[in-house]
This record gives sequence, C-alpha cells and structure tokens, in this order.
Amino acid sequence: MPELVDTHAHLGDKRFDDDLDEVISRAGEAGVTRIVTVGTDLGSSGRAVEIASLHEGVFAAAGIHPHDAKSAPAEWRPELARLVSRRKVVALGEIGLDFYYMHSPAEDQERLFAWQIELAGELGLPVIVHSRDAEERTMAILEEAAWNSDGRVRGVMHCFSGSAATMRRAVAIRMHVSFAGSVTFKKAGALREVAAAVPADRLLVETDSPYMSPEPKRGGRNEPARVVDVARCVAGTRGVSLEELAEATTANARELFGLG
Repeated sequence: MPELVDTHAHLGDKRFDDDLDEVISRAGEAGVTRIVTVGTDLGSSGRAVEIASLHEGVFAAAGIHPHDAKSAPAEWRPELARLVSRRKVVALGEIGLDFYYMHSPAEDQERLFAWQIELAGELGLPVIVHSRDAEERTMAILEEAAWNSDGRVRGVMHCFSGSAATMRRAVAIRMHVSFAGSVTFKKAGALREVAAAVPADRLLVETDSPYMSPEPKRGGRNEPARVVDVARCVAGTRGVSLEELAEATTANARELFGLG
C-alpha cells in the first residue's frame, strides 16, 4: 500500500475506548504511517496529547472548537498555550466557526477563532480550521490574519465542504484544503469537482474519524485506515493513480505539520 497520512482523526473519542490499539494497528497495515489526532476542548486536547505520547506515528493537535466558545473562560488561554507547547503537538485545532448549530453566539466564536489564530502564529504552528455555514466570515478572519502577519498564517481547511470560490480564497493565502469521507458520498458530485481543482501542493486527506465513514461504509464508525478510501476517491476524480495522490498528500502533510 502507498504511504498515507490521516491528517484529522479524533482518537480520544469514547468509541475508540475498547480497541484503540487495534485501530492504530489496522491503520499501519493499510499504509497509514502518520495520524494527527485532534482536540476540541481542553479535555479532549489533553487526551490527544496523551495518545500521541503513547503511540509512534501519532501526533496531536490542541484547540477549542467553536461550539464551546461561549463557555471558554479566560483561564483556558494559558492552559491551551501550555498544551500546544507539548511534545508531538503539531497544530492548533480544531478551531473555527460553526453557524449551522450555533451552540455559541457568532461574536464569541469569532473572538475565540481570532485569538487562537494569533496564538498559533506566535508559536509557529499551523491551524486546523472547522467551518460550517460560515464560509464568508471564516475566510474574512483568515485573510485579515494573513495580511496582518505578512502571510504567516498556515493551516488547513479541514473536512472541506465549501464552494470552489472558497477553496480558491483559501489557496490564495497558502492554506491547505483537506477532504474526508463526505467527498465519497453519492450526491457529492460538486464537492468532487472542487477536490479535482485543488492545486496538488495544497491537497490533504483525512477521515475525521469516528465520523464521516466513506462509501460504502457510510453510517458506521470510521477509523484512520479508511483514509485509503478517501484518497482513492480523490485520486479518481483528479484522474491520477492512488500512488500519485498518496505521494503528494503525504509530502504536503509532512511539510505542513513537520512530521519528519
């Protein structure tokens, strides 16, 4: 199997409590040599750091998801800064905006998003960005940060579901664009067209496991080994081999996250 990187998984999810070692082993057998496990609040970020410390080939990201913006006290900030400074933490995330569920007011989400982008810049880390029904504001905040920092903003639009225009805006500020199992769904033709148009040096793949199982396993628990299915779909829509797609996305992941 070609070497692949799952750039976004939630290995700390309770659905992996009983067989995490086996899940990581299956990923390796499928050619997935690196996994970035991602936090969404202080607790899950701490768990991500712990898992990364115990497993070779697993790296961590720590951040506060927009769902928790309204309940994120100022005391979280030094603790998050401490977490993202730990060994094997390669990104600040999952951060961003979610105007679909609106678990937190928009102004709280935007304030927290901007602060975490600033923290990532200070620490020299890329950001992992969640955006749902918030493309315009997400891109406006990222673009403003990029302009104000002389282009020092780096990161990835995770589980991308946006338009071709949003993809082009992201690429223009040197963000990466990552696709998950949703790109394989039967009615995702428009998203596959976007995946076909992403420049090769900006493209990533992920599982977002345990969510977003690709076809034909949609609806069940996802896991990092299935990033192969995502990569195969994206390769097909771009008219390249799985090996070529894997080589490009693995190189991109290694460069962005410093995976070595």
